[in-house]
Amino acid sequence: MLQPRTAKFYIGTIEDTAISFVNRIKKIKDKNQEVPDDFLNEIHKWSLESIARVALDQKLGCLEDEHTVDSDTQNLIDAINIFFANVPELELKIPFWKLFSTPTWRKYIKALDTITNVTSKHINQSLEQLLSQKSFRSNNQSSLLQRVLNLDPSNPKLAQILSLDMFIVGIDTTSAALASILYQLSQNQEKQKKLREEIRIVLPNADSKLTSEKLDQLQYLKACIKETLRMYPVVIGNGRCMTKETVISGYKIPEGVQVVFQHYAISNSSKYFSQPEQFLPERWLKGSEYKHHPFASLPFGYGKRMCLGRRFADLELQTVVAKIFQTFEVQYNHEDLEYTIHPIYMPNGPLRFKMVED
Repeated sequence: MLQPRTAKFYIGTIEDTAISFVNRIKKIKDKNQEVPDDFLNEIHKWSLESIARVALDQKLGCLEDEHTVDSDTQNLIDAINIFFANVPELELKIPFWKLFSTPTWRKYIKALDTITNVTSKHINQSLEQLLSQKSFRSNNQSSLLQRVLNLDPSNPKLAQILSLDMFIVGIDTTSAALASILYQLSQNQEKQKKLREEIRIVLPNADSKLTSEKLDQLQYLKACIKETLRMYPVVIGNGRCMTKETVISGYKIPEGVQVVFQHYAISNSSKYFSQPEQFLPERWLKGSEYKHHPFASLPFGYGKRMCLGRRFADLELQTVVAKIFQTFEVQYNHEDLEYTIHPIYMPNGPLRFKMVED
């Protein structure tokens, strides 16, 4: 999953979902071409549909009109939001929940039950279809569930847990990243214009299909994503518990102590980036005059503990950003949005983007 080539097998599948999301935007925007106040929820639906296609090779229909408020899709999105909102409450405050069942603990457990029940229904359905086949081999079009199951057919539990993990951690984070990218480009119109010019060159027609080669040409698009995640990483820090006494930069860290790598503070520091407060995608282009330490911005972590879904998150974001800006000029004509930790770091408030079609 951490190999770039693995994610590229799913370009067509992820592009189909991105196109459905663009069509959804066309349907829901009003006469002033603005999307509704709950646009973040629509982004969640796109993220959920993308994960289901990749992990299970299932179409959930998240972006179709007939999905109602009490649908499995909405229940899952709401439960994941509740799950993330309650994690810091339970981890960082006095843990009364260890002594007795608190309201926060009960909400947290109810959300986890909903996530498990809804996702397990789809995971088990895909698993049964695979196991009912007399023989199966994964290929470039296989779901991740099938790929993992193919490695160890005697252990379907591993494939189930991996799929469940992708649903839990891959919806809110990717959604927050897309919301932030759209907002930053709406606030930096000259950068958006440069991005749209690049997209027009690589994808000249409305029906132009993305390929691995074309994605490689969208260097400014990738730079816009990297710059947004530098300034506003969706996860502002990562912690590691020392399993043995370790010396780091001359500091002796005892076993059992938590070490926090603060992405936000480091990637916004003038010590590592020139003009860190400026949105400058150009700093990520080859041959750029802007220099920085290669480890100064690590929104996905690094090495063996790097985010397991990084390659898919990258591909999903690159694809949907390409399709949105191929179709729309994105504006935001309201009061500036402040960034808040939800605990995902993202713009706080209605994402009332104006989507102007060419």
